[in-house]
Amino acid sequence: MFNLLVMGGGWSGRRDELSVSRIYVPQNLEGDWREGDLPNFELRIRLPALFAPEVSHDVDQAFARVGEIISVRAPGGTASIEYRYDPDIPPIPMQMLISIAPALGIEMPRRGIGPLEHTHWSIKEGDLFRVLMTEFGKSIRQPTVFELRNPQRVNPNLLSTMMPFAGFDAVWGAIQRAGVANGMECGRADNRWDHPAIMQDVVALIDEAAIVVCDCTGRNANVFYEMGIAHSLGKEVIVITQNAADIPFDIAHLRHIRYLGNDQGLQQLEVELSARIRSIRENA
Repeated sequence: MFNLLVMGGGWSGRRDELSVSRIYVPQNLEGDWREGDLPNFELRIRLPALFAPEVSHDVDQAFARVGEIISVRAPGGTASIEYRYDPDIPPIPMQMLISIAPALGIEMPRRGIGPLEHTHWSIKEGDLFRVLMTEFGKSIRQPTVFELRNPQRVNPNLLSTMMPFAGFDAVWGAIQRAGVANGMECGRADNRWDHPAIMQDVVALIDEAAIVVCDCTGRNANVFYEMGIAHSLGKEVIVITQNAADIPFDIAHLRHIRYLGNDQGLQQLEVELSARIRSIRENA
């Protein structure tokens, strides 16, 4: 058995709140699994947990995570849930989760609202780890133009930057100051030489980073390619630009930081970028 927790808008990654009325106890688990009017949280937190965002029309950028619930407090009808993700289990694309839902005991009805379409916390009887081991053990598509380290190793203090090089030294300086102010080291492809092929250095830098900053100014093709890699690896990506028109339609729905290239604009970039980095780290 495992806990299935679904949240509209996704999970913050550390602590969230959920109405107790949205915490379901299946009829076949009544008894020990309930304490008075409340679910038996002590029993529930012993089970592994699958955290998923509500399914929307566009699930290409949505991921579920496997982890554990650390504690639950439920004063006043609202449950405060503290949890952590398992760093050894990669993010699960929602499209994949939907495809393996039946094996996990998650029924996906043809009509009506399914279990991945509304915020709630339920218990499912599937074997979460067995199904995931079977799924991830299948032959999967692997890149042919670069390699990904296996197992993945993420440096929680590494901020990598994908940006044009020529004429952007002042911008790079502002990004570095924002990173250092938050206890992070900053990496860029031109200051790294670990592999014979520069593309492998770029991919390794993205793969190891906790946060990736992508500057879309000038619609640099390399930056867009690298941003796509970062998104596909489930990275926290911060998009910045000097011109909103440089943000293409496919990522226009993502929030971005717009800045001016003068001294005052770079100071403001540093402030806003530092605040965003701090927010990501506090919720990691």
